[in-house]
Amino acid sequence: MILVTGASGTLGRTLVADLVARGEQVRVLTRDASRVPADGVEVVVADLRDTPAVERAMNGCEVVVLAAHGFVGPRGISPETIDRDANIAAIGRAAEAGVRHIVLVSAYGASADHPMSLHRAKFAAERALKATNLTWTIIRPTPFLETWTGIVGAHVGDRHQAIVFGPGANLIDFVPVAVVADAITAAIGEHPHRNREFDVTGGRCQSFTGLAEAAVAASPMATGIRHVPLGMLRMLARAAKPFAPAFARQARAAVVMNTTDMTARRVSAPTPADT
Repeated sequence: MILVTGASGTLGRTLVADLVARGEQVRVLTRDASRVPADGVEVVVADLRDTPAVERAMNGCEVVVLAAHGFVGPRGISPETIDRDANIAAIGRAAEAGVRHIVLVSAYGASADHPMSLHRAKFAAERALKATNLTWTIIRPTPFLETWTGIVGAHVGDRHQAIVFGPGANLIDFVPVAVVADAITAAIGEHPHRNREFDVTGGRCQSFTGLAEAAVAASPMATGIRHVPLGMLRMLARAAKPFAPAFARQARAAVVMNTTDMTARRVSAPTPADT
């Protein structure tokens, strides 16, 4: 049995569908059962921050995939509460629940001093996982293509414009979630992938402006592209934090993604043939 957290997210839904198609026994942990395709899976409704409930969900599972994230979500959901604290708590209870292997979905470039809180939180969970006696695989994807395509094109329908955060010219290695799901599936099934870290990249860099141009071209209602100045993003990242922390994180992420090297090294992701 495989337990997947974050099963209602963009990556989680793709991963669960892939695992079911392979004939795996899958249990999912989610706060909202309506967002998870129920066919062929066992659904456990619980909050990842409820550690006893997570331990009960892990009982009987040999493999756990920690794919949830707190980058966006309602108040109380954050990288600190989900990616760091909840993941570390689940890792600490996994052995008692009989889990043998954990696949942690981290982030490309995760480190203790990364400018984004998500990456710092992911790195803390990585360290906790490596300190256990469990076998593990760490998957470090670059930014999800679908996530940022959705953010850039969110208002094409109602405001008829794609939104570009900042200048939008910086090249970014976006990765499709299907590529990440394939890497996780391989890590579950192949023993050579145990106790290893894998950077998962998209293979082709695009800019925010490139994503916006694609969104405009795909919609007959779209009239153009609107840029949010970098200075305004910096202000929003600070000013919105007390009352809209998720939006503030998006603004901060956009600043980082416009001003740092977002092209990734070409590191092979795990595949079933990788031995």
